[in-house]
Amino acid sequence: MAERVGSSAVLTIAGFDPSGGAGVQADFRVFNWMRMYGVGVITAITSQNTNEVKNVYPLHPRQVRSQLEVLFDDVSPLAIKTGMLGTAENVKVVASTIAARKAGLLIVDPVLKSTSGFDVGSAEVAKAIKRHLLPIADMVTPNLYETEALTGIKVETASEAGKAAQALADLGAGAVCITGGHFSAAPTDIAFYNGKLEIFSGTRQGGGEEYHGTGCFFSAALTCLLAKGAEPGDAVSGAKKLVERAISGAIRVGGGFKIPWLNVTLEPDQCRH
Repeated sequence: MAERVGSSAVLTIAGFDPSGGAGVQADFRVFNWMRMYGVGVITAITSQNTNEVKNVYPLHPRQVRSQLEVLFDDVSPLAIKTGMLGTAENVKVVASTIAARKAGLLIVDPVLKSTSGFDVGSAEVAKAIKRHLLPIADMVTPNLYETEALTGIKVETASEAGKAAQALADLGAGAVCITGGHFSAAPTDIAFYNGKLEIFSGTRQGGGEEYHGTGCFFSAALTCLLAKGAEPGDAVSGAKKLVERAISGAIRVGGGFKIPWLNVTLEPDQCRH
């Protein structure tokens, strides 16, 4: 009998991106790079390419719940990450199903706006994330825009990010990492966990160019590291280094934003059965 891989499975609950730069496809790519088995639940179909998002078509909450329940009937993922959920109703369904099944670690990437500026999550979605997902989250990973949407705190400095991180923890999140790729200076992530703040400085890659899917990449890498038993600070540090490496190797698939890429290849003898 073939060996079951459920013990190394991680779950992404997110949207479908035809360009492959974000959403479930990006998450699966990162899971594979990190030698974890990826399973996924689709929350929305998007019409987008590497230039822009044209439309988002959320799935009905019954469709999302059905995917989750049939998956949990068979697979017990070590960790779960949420991305774009599309509607407040989908947020509620995801939160209630995960809580009822007492599933693995939960990492919430509160996706509310695309790199091109398209709103993929309304104010109602942000409210639902605050009320239903953050209280059961082991870690939440908002960018600066998402932090402001969730807390009402405008974040322009590391000090303001620290206050916002504590505010998110007060909403119930076990740990918080505010990703600072959009700071005007060096990209600095601010984490709050175990009652303390920690600052993770980074080096700007690619001359300040925008990239498609960096948030998905970071949260997916973080999910894998936490699933493997890393402490929050070590997971943030490791995920940040992987993102920097992927940005330095970014590829241009179309005519728009570059996509973070790790140049991981198999040698011929590794492909033999």
